[in-house]
Amino acid sequence: MKILVLCTGNSCRSQMAQGFLQSFDKNIIVCSAGTNPASKINEKAVTVMNEVGIDISSHKPESVEKYISEVWDYVITVCDDANETCPIFVGKVTHRVHIGFDDPSKAIGSDDFIWSEFRRVRDAINIKFHELYIRQIKPKL
Repeated sequence: MKILVLCTGNSCRSQMAQGFLQSFDKNIIVCSAGTNPASKINEKAVTVMNEVGIDISSHKPESVEKYISEVWDYVITVCDDANETCPIFVGKVTHRVHIGFDDPSKAIGSDDFIWSEFRRVRDAINIKFHELYIRQIKPKL
């Protein structure tokens, strides 16, 4: 089973989703990418994932172009439709899924508020991706 998680910058939400999916099942191949990848992974995303025992510190933002010629069982977009345009993946895909999340890296306010947004989005990603894994992915393995 091959899964690609997409967003714009591939520095935060898609990286967290990749980390969670891989933690649910070590036998699935999970990659993430962006249409406009950042230069590095968001450090706050790394920190909040470490808080739940998942290390994504070695992840690097990748361009969707790297994966366009591959065949994927799932391509999952995680951008928030209200604030940005989700990338369109034109490669070979069996299932296309959209699960939108706010971008915590765009949170404005006190440090406490910004950290709370990273944790809120992390927890929402965990819940939604675990549901997807249990309901759609695991039965196909």
